[in-house]
Amino acid sequence: MGWAGVFERILGGDLSVEIRAFDGSRAGTAGADVCVEVRSPLALSHLANAPGELGLARAYVSGALEVHGDMYSALAAFPSVTLNDVPAGLRRELLFKLAGYRFWWPVRVPEVEHRSRGWRHSKNRDSQSISYHYDVSNRFYEYVLGSSMAYTCAVYPEKDATLEQAQFTKHDLVARKLDLSEGQRLLDVGCGWGGMVMHAAEHYGVRGLGVTLSRQQAQWAQKAIAERGLADLAEVRYMDYRDVRETGFDAVSSIGLTEHIGLKQLPHYFSFLQDKLVPGGRLLNHCITRPHGQQRARTGKFIGRYVFPDGELEPVGTLVSAMNDNGFEVRHEENLREHYALTLAHWCENLDRNWSAAVAEAGHARARVWRLYMAACRLGFERNNIQLHQVLGVKLDGTDARMPLRPAF
Repeated sequence: MGWAGVFERILGGDLSVEIRAFDGSRAGTAGADVCVEVRSPLALSHLANAPGELGLARAYVSGALEVHGDMYSALAAFPSVTLNDVPAGLRRELLFKLAGYRFWWPVRVPEVEHRSRGWRHSKNRDSQSISYHYDVSNRFYEYVLGSSMAYTCAVYPEKDATLEQAQFTKHDLVARKLDLSEGQRLLDVGCGWGGMVMHAAEHYGVRGLGVTLSRQQAQWAQKAIAERGLADLAEVRYMDYRDVRETGFDAVSSIGLTEHIGLKQLPHYFSFLQDKLVPGGRLLNHCITRPHGQQRARTGKFIGRYVFPDGELEPVGTLVSAMNDNGFEVRHEENLREHYALTLAHWCENLDRNWSAAVAEAGHARARVWRLYMAACRLGFERNNIQLHQVLGVKLDGTDARMPLRPAF
């Protein structure tokens, strides 16, 4: 039996995709719109060297494994199977076969794979991790994110809204939850390309300071701020949020930073942000979470090595407790899981449409990482393996939350 047949035995015989292998074998649905091709014995060597998601990812990123057609459809077609789910006899047969490929076909880890160095979540290591992910190329991100240049979950007023409309709605929802008004001061930590501070300045007359550990993001944002005539109100700095010395902010937004903070650092993170606020000031924390507390915080090996080094995802209950224990009264919370699936679908479409340009800009391996990562994350949100929560907290003025009896947002 050829390798395509082996994979069919592992995954089941009713696959809606076609599987082809370098040995000429075929399985699954012949002529399907999606085909997974094991192009080289090197793919099997990667699996032997790192069984599971990391080996599969290395095989795909290196080009030894190819997905023809839509990546999301391919991932959705395969059942969730781990090595432990494979019957013992078939597992022994598979491991024996793979061992030979590992010996005869030695592989190199793809150059784009990241290995973190230094003390976990130290300033230096965090800077390395953020730079690895975000300092790829601003132009590459433009191909993926579109004109809004917002790399966080959008909020869709209707399902058929454009990505740009949904990102505007997200920024405006954050602004309304924070009750922004002219003359106030906003701190946006982990500000990305400055979308939130520019929105607050342009539409609410707020003086906004954004900080990011990506030098390329800061450069792009400062240029965009100048071009939009917002330099008197908005600023983005290349710096660690822990190095912000200013205080007395009316509001703090954290949109997509908490995933990089780490479970052990949450008390300091929320305490630090609380100290930056005036009495009655609000924090809006927007981040990806685990659906429950039985899962480990640290991300899987593919995400950890190729996407978000040192990333950690906590359940929303952990975040709410950490906010509550470190100076915030929690006033509102909502799950935007379905909205992130829609956001990722748009990003995947953008990457597919701009594929040749994206490859030319960031390299073939990096583009393949993104193709796999975004499609897998879309599926993760749809299947409730991950969620996206916004949590609103207030720094009380004594016992006064300075909030209306019912929220206006």
